[in-house]
Parts: sequence; C-alpha cells; structure tokens
Amino acid sequence: MNKYGNKTLIGATLLATLLMTGGLTACSDGAQEDAKSSGAQAEKPAGKDDGHDDHTADAKPGSAEAHSEGDGDGDHGEEEAEEGVVKLTPDQIKASGIGVVAVGRGGGASTRLAGRVEPAIGGRAAIASTVTGRVERVLVAPGTAVKSNQPLVIVVSGEAATFKAAATAAAAEAEAIRLAYGRDKSLVEQGVVARQELEASRARSLAADAAASAARAQVAASGSPDSSGRVTISSPVAGLVGNVQVTPGGVVSAGTLVAEVSNPDMNELVFTAPPALATLAVPGMKLEVTGPGGSFEAEVIAAAANVMQQGGTATIRAKPISEKLPPAGSPVSAVIIADGAAGGMSVPADAVQSVDGRSVVFVAVEGGFKATPVLAGRRAGNRIEILSGLTGSERLVGANAFLLKAELAKGEAEHGH
Repeated sequence: MNKYGNKTLIGATLLATLLMTGGLTACSDGAQEDAKSSGAQAEKPAGKDDGHDDHTADAKPGSAEAHSEGDGDGDHGEEEAEEGVVKLTPDQIKASGIGVVAVGRGGGASTRLAGRVEPAIGGRAAIASTVTGRVERVLVAPGTAVKSNQPLVIVVSGEAATFKAAATAAAAEAEAIRLAYGRDKSLVEQGVVARQELEASRARSLAADAAASAARAQVAASGSPDSSGRVTISSPVAGLVGNVQVTPGGVVSAGTLVAEVSNPDMNELVFTAPPALATLAVPGMKLEVTGPGGSFEAEVIAAAANVMQQGGTATIRAKPISEKLPPAGSPVSAVIIADGAAGGMSVPADAVQSVDGRSVVFVAVEGGFKATPVLAGRRAGNRIEILSGLTGSERLVGANAFLLKAELAKGEAEHGH
C-alpha cells in the first residue's frame, strides 16, 4: 500500500474515533474532519448552510441563532421593562399593613397637631325643651336617622296650654276692638261721634293687635302647643340622633337638653395648635392626617387664634380631600410644616429607603409599587424633605416600606441566579 493509502487509512481511523467520543457533530451534508486533533482545519464553504443546531462561534448576541432554543430569554425583556416594580395584589397590600400616603408640601421644621373629628357648625344641633312639662312620648333612639323638622319628643305642659289660651284671648280681644273702631269710623262720617273718639278707638285697636301678635310669638317660641298644651319638639337639622336625655314620664324644665343630632356628612377636622401656627395654616394648605383607619390628605378650611383663652391657642379646621372621615369624636393627628421653601415636598421618614446606595421611595403604580430614586434633604421630626425625584402628585408607601425593600432585594437575588 502506498503512502497515500496509508494516510487515507489513518484518517479514517481517526474520524471513527472522534465520532465515537462525540468530538465531531454529524452534519446534513456529510462528515467533516476536526482540524484541532489533526492540525488541519476544515473550511466551511462560503454561502452554504451546514445545518448545525447548536450555537456557533459566529452567533451574535440577539441574533436568531443565539435565541433559537427555548431557553427563556424571550421573557427577559418583560423583566427589564418592570425593573424595580414590586407586584402586589390589594389583598396582599392590606395584609402586610402597607400604608399609602400623599406627598406633603413644604420643608423645614414640622409640628404634629392633635385634634379630633367634630360635626361642622350647621351640621349639628343640641335640642332642648322649650317648656316645662311632662314627657309624654319619645319618638327616636340613639342612631336613628331623622330629617329636618322631624319630631323627636312630645311634652305636655300646663304652661304651654296657658300660652295658647292667652294667645287665643288676645286675638279675640283684638278682633273686638277692631270692629268697634270700624263702627266709630262710620259714626264719625255720619257726624254722630266726634273725631276725637275715633282717634282713641283707633289707638285701642292698634294696641290690641300688638298684644295679640306678642301672644302668638310666645306660643311659637314655646313650640306651638295645641289647646291641650301638647308640644312637639323637632330637630332643626337632618342627621343621626346621638344622646337622648329624656324618657317617657319624666319631667323636663325649659332649656333642658332633650337630644343631640349631627349630620355625619358634615363632619370636619378640628386641631388645637400654638397661636404662631395660625398664620401658617392658610386656607387651601394640605395636611397629612393620621386617624384610626390610616393616613389621608386634608385641606385647611380656616384657622383662628383664641386670644381670650389663657395661654393662647389656635384652632385649625380642615376637611378631607377624598377620604371619608371617621365617626365624630375620633382622635386624629396632623403634621404641619413651618419655615419651609415654597413648593417644597416632604414624605414620612419611613417612606425613604436605601436601595443599592440610593435613596428611593415606593410610588404606587398599576399592580404594585415602583422604587423611585429621590434626592432627600433635611429631616424634621418624622418627615424628610424631598429635593428632587417627585412631582408632588404621587401616592407612595409611607408605612412598612421596608417590606417592599426586602421583597425587591429578594426578586433581584432570584433574577441573578
């Protein structure tokens, strides 16, 4: 066998060995030799597809070859688009105790105000008995919803019966004197009675009319009793009945409190503050309020200092912007910012978390919360100034934000693996 035959035999033996060890991949257009083992490198014909299924050295990132296998790279784009977002359902948010608050306005020193929910002026009434008498019927109970002018209690009063009788007598006397004045006027025209008598008759008629008017007013002030002295005490406002102070069969005096009625839709926030803060709490100023049900945003209605009270205090009244207020009497607190830059922003101190060396807050987005980098400024009490990164219209996590930080770190760790 010549030297070329020997080389052919050696090459065939080497090819068979490589095929058995997996060192060479079979191609659709025939077997190719591995140049690394023999020192001879097989060249790939230009413009010809060799039919390899695995990634080649020429495959570029992002090319069709690089993503030909279902290795999950197709989902990588969605993860990048939602980077920094912690997905939570409403039930998960409620269970974790995460509190969402609005961005506060102003920077600098903060003062926490104590207050409570109270019915607004005009939305409450303390109804008292107008006469002294016996309680015949109580028509409502605490919690009863009533309309304006709806009866609450019926009182039977001898005093009221006297007022009613006096008014009836005064009206009758006024009518009799008016008729006498009419007769005198006719006689004067006939020349039978002197004009002087007519003038005296007219004066008596005017006095009788005045007395009758006074008697009617007294009856109205006593609750417009009927002829038996039965007075119906009604509510001047619509709302819910609070305390009921009387029971059937009891005796009440004029001015005794019968019941309280307040309209829950007209409740407002009332805070007590130092007089110096009364000038800062201008109408329209936003307050971050904390109540039994969580935090919400409110707007200042008015503020006034009580200079007559010893030591001096100021009353600040506010109304909620969108949330429904807790029941009247509920304690609340609010933070007011003093000496801050106009248009500045502040958030609760717990809202600012450190993630990868950056200060971030978790802003509410659809389906969860997004970690948003911010530039934090001075800290005043439990508030932190925000110098940039927010527009002021966001709603963000103010309580338990560290839970989202931990969840975000957990998600990034899993993604790294």
